[in-house]
Amino acid sequence: QVQLVESGGGLVQPGGSVRLSCAAFGNIFSIAAMGWYRQAPGKQRELVATITTDGITNVADAVKGRFTISGDNAKNTVFLQMNSLKSEDTAVYYCNIWGTSYWGKGTLVTVSS
Repeated sequence: QVQLVESGGGLVQPGGSVRLSCAAFGNIFSIAAMGWYRQAPGKQRELVATITTDGITNVADAVKGRFTISGDNAKNTVFLQMNSLKSEDTAVYYCNIWGTSYWGKGTLVTVSS
């Protein structure tokens, strides 16, 4: 069994920053990549960023230049640094082991003054 645990969400003002973490636990034999997704109210879940174990990253155009994904392979942990936040970034953020059905329960980020 694999468990993904996200943390770091909360209420932040527009223009502010927040850092999300996602740790993977359990019978993890190999992880090629991990990703962050988000789902805003009334919208479909969308990909935010991915990172491979080799450190290759991909960031969605909507957040490029503002969000940075990084990881710690030894700890099976991935991070999402979110800067210059906008109200449209409000969503539940989920992490995923790429290519699997393993998802975290999500952490809510609310950008509001």
